[in-house]
Amino acid sequence: MMITDFSKPEYFFNRELSWLKFNLRVLKEAEVENIPLLERLRFVAISASNLDEFFMVRVAGLHSQLEGGINRKDAAGLSVEEQLREISQDAHEQMQLKYQHFFALLKKLKQENIVFKKPKALTPGGKEWLENYYQTVVFPVLTPMAVDASRPFPFLANKSLNLIIELINRNQEASMAFVQVPSVLPRVIAVEEGSNQTSYVYLEDLIMAHCPALFKGCKIITVAPFRITRDSDLDVDEDETEDLLKEIEKSLRKRKRGAAVRLEIDQSATATAKQFLITNLDLDKEEVYEIKGPLDLTFLFKFFDFPGMDKWQYPPFVPQQPAEVDPKENLFTQIKEHDILVHHPYESFDPVVKLIAQAASDPAVLAIKQTLYRVSGNSPIVAALAKAAENGKQVTVLVELKARFDEENNIVWARRLEEAGCHVIYGLVGLKTHSKIILIVRKEEDGIKRYVHLGTGNYNDKTAKLYTDIGLMTANDEFGTDASAFFNVLSGYSEPPVWNKLVMAPLGLRQKFYALIDREIKNAQEGKRAHIIAKMNSLIDQPVMEKLYEASCQGVKIELIVRGICGLRPGLKNISENITVRSIIGKFLEHSRVFWFANGGEEEVYLSSADWMPRNLNDRVELLFPVENSLHIKKIKHVLTLCLTDNIGAHIMQSNGVYRRASAKGKKAVSVQAILTREALAAAKKWEVPMEERLRPMYRKD
Repeated sequence: MMITDFSKPEYFFNRELSWLKFNLRVLKEAEVENIPLLERLRFVAISASNLDEFFMVRVAGLHSQLEGGINRKDAAGLSVEEQLREISQDAHEQMQLKYQHFFALLKKLKQENIVFKKPKALTPGGKEWLENYYQTVVFPVLTPMAVDASRPFPFLANKSLNLIIELINRNQEASMAFVQVPSVLPRVIAVEEGSNQTSYVYLEDLIMAHCPALFKGCKIITVAPFRITRDSDLDVDEDETEDLLKEIEKSLRKRKRGAAVRLEIDQSATATAKQFLITNLDLDKEEVYEIKGPLDLTFLFKFFDFPGMDKWQYPPFVPQQPAEVDPKENLFTQIKEHDILVHHPYESFDPVVKLIAQAASDPAVLAIKQTLYRVSGNSPIVAALAKAAENGKQVTVLVELKARFDEENNIVWARRLEEAGCHVIYGLVGLKTHSKIILIVRKEEDGIKRYVHLGTGNYNDKTAKLYTDIGLMTANDEFGTDASAFFNVLSGYSEPPVWNKLVMAPLGLRQKFYALIDREIKNAQEGKRAHIIAKMNSLIDQPVMEKLYEASCQGVKIELIVRGICGLRPGLKNISENITVRSIIGKFLEHSRVFWFANGGEEEVYLSSADWMPRNLNDRVELLFPVENSLHIKKIKHVLTLCLTDNIGAHIMQSNGVYRRASAKGKKAVSVQAILTREALAAAKKWEVPMEERLRPMYRKD
């Protein structure tokens, strides 16, 4: 039998270029006419925020490799230099498209009487109000910074908005100066111009209009806004440090001063001003992005919260009471009776918060153990864990300090938990703990009982309203035994156990996925039903992709739902003809990781915190767990089927890497997110209190 080489570069897409394609899909949602106007603008802001992080981490990492003399080729055959060159080209094109959409949507907003103006275009009354605002609020915060022999080039913070002023000084010499646009002030100023007219002014435009007064005695040649993106990856030597928390704090301070990797600058800047910045920031011309329009479109996130903006946004959706949870009954009693599966954000995250809050106050609860990766700014979960410790319970929390861009937040919570008396673990040396698990140990009449929650998403009550994730609550003894063993591995030097239900990365998860795929291959060879459906955020692990190619060649049907990065090429003759790839972009961020295997008709479903990426399988502590209840399997299969038939938010990947939006033309419109929202609303009605019950008077119980 001829053995096919599945490792050829032409079978794979580059990770970074694939990510840029994903961000392009996000940006193109701004084109969809039936999406509310400000929601379309929100996609513009999201794509801008995404691109910031991409440059701060991914592009910065490539530059570091190049500077370190590393120029090896990736799976797709691209060297580091080639990747940077193609990234620059794609990113420049994407920036242009982003502003095209931005200005097109501004025109539509103008038709709705939402108008952005220059200060000089305001009515006399508006100008007077704005002048007073500048003098009383803005001016006291400003610090003009000259650059000359005695005043060196200043430090300019990552992602800060600044003005560069080219001028002739008092000595009739050409000179440069800077003014930072204060981040402590609102970027957009609402100016009342009349009884029914509100106009909006950018803060930088207001400051630019007053630059002559800031540099009296000087002749201003030009003023232009600019913004720098810096390398923001953490540099922590975990093997050498004795205190990971302090080491990360030190590294966070360094992050703010990382090397510049991108310069965004207004097109009005002179060649002299641009070159001055390029030279002092040690940038190449390819790293300069000239923009006609306001820089840093992430300001839009706060603009959406301005009064009166609701009518151009989605109606607020309140996550519903889960169909399987009776809000009036004790949660431990319900979990003991049957496993509970909850699908966020359609179903509320409250039962998860309630589980920990109830455990914190329950005299029967002896211990709580939990992993935390990303939590909200005012986390009720952290508050409940702290309360549990203060109530004398044994509380162990692994707080992952290396969760990117959440490090500072997690340091705060780690200290809060320690102060309350929790045993806090700061992650593991060399590994990020990305798994989502809670273990509650309870003393009951029939002995010690363990309650477990496992999930695909973070213990974050805020993102649980925006991200699609699935969580399982169980009192199954085998899950409980595994959970205890898992936390013993995290907290001590325990040898990895023989698992009953759980599979852990980096100790066996990769092998488990291989075994599951191999089983489907064997079934195909034996003429049995062989089918895989896998939903995840990213697919870029080369050995896994090669295994999928092998399965496809053996006749296994493979349907992949990959929101973001995908390095696999579907539809290649004699390689991936049996593989399809789709990405769903919608109101909610698709975040759940679901793996369904036909298994010859005895279907199996697994949920996980892990994507099919090298970092998840090799360098992170992740968990995979089975869903065994037949109704739960049916529920998850329903979700997957909707994803595969979605023709509203789905984008289908072609073999050349281009994504085409699925079309509902001539078909019944199917939106997985809209349907699951309607189903959650319908299911929740059974928990509504009847009117006659609501009208019943309540009395204090003696």
